[in-house]
Amino acid sequence: MNRPPVRALRFALGAGGTGLRVAQGGLQMAEDDEALRQAILMLISTRPGERVMRPGYGCDLQRLIFAPNDDTTAGLAVHYVRRALATWEPRIDVLSLDAVREGDGTVLSINLTYRAKATLRRAELQVRFSLEQGVV
Repeated sequence: MNRPPVRALRFALGAGGTGLRVAQGGLQMAEDDEALRQAILMLISTRPGERVMRPGYGCDLQRLIFAPNDDTTAGLAVHYVRRALATWEPRIDVLSLDAVREGDGTVLSINLTYRAKATLRRAELQVRFSLEQGVV
């Protein structure tokens, strides 16, 4: 029986939002720095309890939905992300992490600078978190 070639969807979160890229004829796998970046994004956007076999995996950012956009909320966002990274992502050293209000006051911009332990490469990541919808 002849089967059509595998079509793989690659999920990519980024500063520009969510995107899907289609790889035809085989699986498209992220490698090295991109794989690490995707793992961090997956960790930050996963709620604890979502993964059945790892109920503690994830980040508590979703607790901040409908919170006021003030310094306390920004501090909690930094705390939740730092705790998730320290617990679940041993491949990086966090160099800096902060959260700032953005736009109309309903979005927090979480800025992370980290160094990959394996390659010693420095990278930056920005996650926009809507206090009305969650990770955007």
